Amino acid sequence: MSSIESAVLSQQAESRTQTGSWFAWVICFVSSLFFFYEFLLANMFNTIAPSLESSFHVTASRLGILSAGYFWADVLFLFPAGLLLDRFSTRKIILIAMSLCVLTTAGFAVSESLQTAFLFRFLSGIGNAFSFLSCIRLAARWFPPTRLALAVGVIVTIAMVGGMSAQTPLTLAVQAFGWRHALLLNAALGLVFLLLIMVFIRDYPSADGKTAHHSDKQILQSIGFWKSIGLALQNRQNWLGGLYTNLMNLPLVLFGAIYGASYLHQVRGVTEEEASWIISTLFLGTIIGSPVMGWFSDRIAERVRPMRAGAVISIALVLVVLYVPHLSLMSLTLLFFLVGFVTSTQVLAYPLVAESNPLVLTGSSVGLASVIIMSGYAIFQPVCGILMDLHWDGTMVNDVPFYSLADYRLAFLLIPIGFIISFIVTLFLRETHCHSETLEELQHEYTRSHDL
Repeated sequence: MSSIESAVLSQQAESRTQTGSWFAWVICFVSSLFFFYEFLLANMFNTIAPSLESSFHVTASRLGILSAGYFWADVLFLFPAGLLLDRFSTRKIILIAMSLCVLTTAGFAVSESLQTAFLFRFLSGIGNAFSFLSCIRLAARWFPPTRLALAVGVIVTIAMVGGMSAQTPLTLAVQAFGWRHALLLNAALGLVFLLLIMVFIRDYPSADGKTAHHSDKQILQSIGFWKSIGLALQNRQNWLGGLYTNLMNLPLVLFGAIYGASYLHQVRGVTEEEASWIISTLFLGTIIGSPVMGWFSDRIAERVRPMRAGAVISIALVLVVLYVPHLSLMSLTLLFFLVGFVTSTQVLAYPLVAESNPLVLTGSSVGLASVIIMSGYAIFQPVCGILMDLHWDGTMVNDVPFYSLADYRLAFLLIPIGFIISFIVTLFLRETHCHSETLEELQHEYTRSHDL
């Protein structure tokens, strides 16, 4: 380990032992507003889907492509976003990225053609690439490893409130003002969040943040640009952690973001308002489950065992949702809540990845994992729409496609299959026990793998 790295790690360890104070939680909360906003945008199609299908005259497959444009951009820019966050001011990057998201939300709201709407949706996804990574980057600086899972759980909880806001609250706004004006109100909300971020966010917990940032850059320069990328790419933990969260996230990707409300309304026979409430409980389960899973994981100093248990229980729950007939409104509400709560073990992959890499490579490593995670939205939303259209008989109700139980079941098979693969993935993950990998340890593994 170089003298530069030793000095910086000593300084960072000293500053992080003093974190966890009230201001660290302020940083956590305010930075999470960006993630809240992006999760609202990511999941709003579940509410505005009928309006978009009517306005742009599209079916489920084209709607899935329109929604997925946001996530295609996200996947393309996530790894570059991680590299940028390792090298430049997190605060400045958040301000630029969120400004882009606010402007493109307003642009989407006034789009008159499907092509223009897709362009603004895609550009908004570029901004989203920085949302969660920036929160994790700040949390890794402001919190010690023994509290990182709890901090990540709180960040995800706040994001889920954004996802929940995209359900019943947005439904009411769309009913009152129309989908275009509702999205313009979302843009105004983004401006408020932008001002709060501008006032409160700081890059480092130490008073001399510029020195700490300069020291981080010195370490990265000593490693070299391409080798730093190689260290992130060759770490199996980054790939497996990303794949686990990708697949455990499928209920949010498919039920929560786009097709869940239609399934409940068309197949389960509930009203649109009841469907939006049931989907909201999916997010509510994740809101409660994320900090609980994070706290529990920190408490037992394990990441992998809770992740494994979450995959197994989730398989049983989603099969009940899809295959048990005549479920009451209360039963559906409880089941969707439990699915959200149990699949919250997905948040443990983030501290696992962060702990499996040196602090100076947090952005790159979590960025790589996030590429895999967000590819779930980019891939599975359009695939699900294509599967729904595959055996659709062409029935339309009020200019909106009407799908059968068989259509939905075929498409939603993606979810239990994904959970099974998630369980298999956990068998190959290495437990970190809340211990952060040093650069020396990772470089030793890198050298050994290349010698082999």
